[in-house]
Formats: sequence, structure tokens, C-alpha cells
Amino acid sequence: MPARADTGRPRAPAAATPMAFARAVVAAYRRRGQDPGRVLELAQITPAALQQADGRITAAQMEVLSAEAMRELDDEALGAFSRRLPWGSYGMVARAALSSPDLGVALKRWCRYHGLLVEDIGLELSVAGGTAVIAIEERRDLGAAREFCLVHVLRNVHGLACWYVASRIPLLAAAFPFPAPAHAGAYELMFPGPVRFGQARAELRFDAGYLALPLRRDEQALRQMLQRAVPLMVLQYRRDRLLVQQVRQALIAHPAQTHNAQGLAALLHISARTLHRQLREEGASLQQLKDEVRGERARELLYRGRQPLKQVAAAVGFRNEKSFIRAFRQWTGVTPAEFRRAA
Repeated sequence: MPARADTGRPRAPAAATPMAFARAVVAAYRRRGQDPGRVLELAQITPAALQQADGRITAAQMEVLSAEAMRELDDEALGAFSRRLPWGSYGMVARAALSSPDLGVALKRWCRYHGLLVEDIGLELSVAGGTAVIAIEERRDLGAAREFCLVHVLRNVHGLACWYVASRIPLLAAAFPFPAPAHAGAYELMFPGPVRFGQARAELRFDAGYLALPLRRDEQALRQMLQRAVPLMVLQYRRDRLLVQQVRQALIAHPAQTHNAQGLAALLHISARTLHRQLREEGASLQQLKDEVRGERARELLYRGRQPLKQVAAAVGFRNEKSFIRAFRQWTGVTPAEFRRAA
């Protein structure tokens, strides 16, 4: 539910995204000889507001502006590079890394594949002393779009990394190779953790332990995410937005109270409608998460115990053994009996 002020009325969304980023998008239109008027109107950004040196817009406004501009310009980099990244480019890179066994491999692949799309920058993942570092090498003068380019790429890779493992990845530090801009305060929201300016290169640092996490997304989740991929770049991947993890935990801890969306939503203190909407935004569905949790529990029971299948079926929420066997085959490709024999 939206946070409420003392008046009882919903608070307006915080305007924290620098207007400078909106101006960078407008600059991309002008370099292409196109009129940005329509997207500015859709994002509710007036010409006067656009020129405010210290102006701010909400994440929702930036999302509308970015999404529409990417389509109109057919450039998912929004003019950040010397060549366009046609619509679908980042989806292709995300899909190419989706089969990785863990986040570390996925990020290495993502960095390598990104280099096939653009020559302006290079990305590298390295590990030193338990700290993972994703660094950007600038291979040409990025000009006026430099700040927007570096922020855009680091936001993208951090958001995607969090999405891959369905978990917030706290940053140990974010560094940028330019002086602190007038809107430096906004960086604390975009990159939660210490932010340093005037550094040798742009980079993100986080605990290397996250690199060992398995990917928790599949092709279906990727297709859902790509319908609204922009939030990965313009919204902070906060813990309170990671509903997938909260739902999984609730399904595990309270099986009797989470048979339906209403019961689950009540536990999470949100409405059933909000539950379904936020899960869609995170590339998941309630049925998918139920199947994952039940499948994991079923495999654990079959592997560790010798309970009759009827009892295993009941323990994971099935009314009869036949339905359980059919579902288990869909999850794993084998029957529970075959799984148990192979365990």
C-alpha cells in the first residue's frame, strides 16, 4: 500500500531522478533530428521544467520517457553510444546469459556480449579479496552523454543481476570518473551504498559471494520482464520491491495460510491485486512460485525420506496422489517413483 502522510492522503512519489538525464534523452532526439515533444508530454515534463538546472523528476516519469524514447529512436541506449542499440538488443544479451549456472558466469557473459554490441566502452567482471567488481573501460570520448552513459550501463547491469537471482544485491561502493554533479544526492538512491566521484573509472563493487548464486529465472520470466524492462534501469531494486522472495518465504513458512492469493496477500499486508501486479513486474507469477516451492519441498521429501507418495503429495498441498504425480512429472520430467529410485 502507498505510504500515507499524517493527513491520511497518499504521498506523492518522490522526484529524485535528475532532470539532467531527461535532457540527455532530449539531446539524443535532437542529434537524430527528431522532435521530443510527444514523449515529454507523455512524461509530463514541461519545457520550463526541462531547463531547470537542479530539476528532478519521479522514477515513473523517467520510465515513461525512457520507454517511449527507446521505441521512437529505436535505440535502447538512448543515444549513449556512437551507434544505436536497436529495440531488443538488451533482451538478446540477457537471454544469451540466461542459461548460465550461476550469477558469476551470467555477468561475465553479459559483459562479453555487450562488447559485441558497442565499441565505445568495455565491461569487465573481476574478483579480488572477496569483492566483485564490474568496471567500465571508456574506449572513446563519450562527450556530453558521458555521465548518462555510465549511469545507464551500471544501472542496467546491477538491476539485471538482481533480477537474475531474484535477490537484492547490496553495493559496497559505486565509483564514477567525474566530479560530483549538482545532483550528486540522487546517486544515493540510484546506487545504494557509498558513492565516490573523481575516481579512475566507473565501477560497482559488491560481495563476491553473490556470484555463486544460481539463476532463478527462466525463458517465460524473461519474456515477462522484457515487456517492462526499463524499471531495471530507472527504479531502485529495493528489498521492499523484491516481492518474489517474500512470497517464496511465506509459501514455505505458512503453507496452510497461503492456499490462495487473498490469504498470501493478507500475510504480506498488501491487496491481492497488488500482489499479482508486482509479481508481474518482477517477471514472475503466483502459480509459478507455488510450483517452485512445492517442487523443491517434494524433491526434498522424496530424497531424504521413505514416506508413501500419498503422504508426500499431502505434505506439499495436493489432494490426491494422481494429481501430485502429474504435476511432479511436469516439473522434473520424471515421476516421483523414478526420481526416488535415482536419488
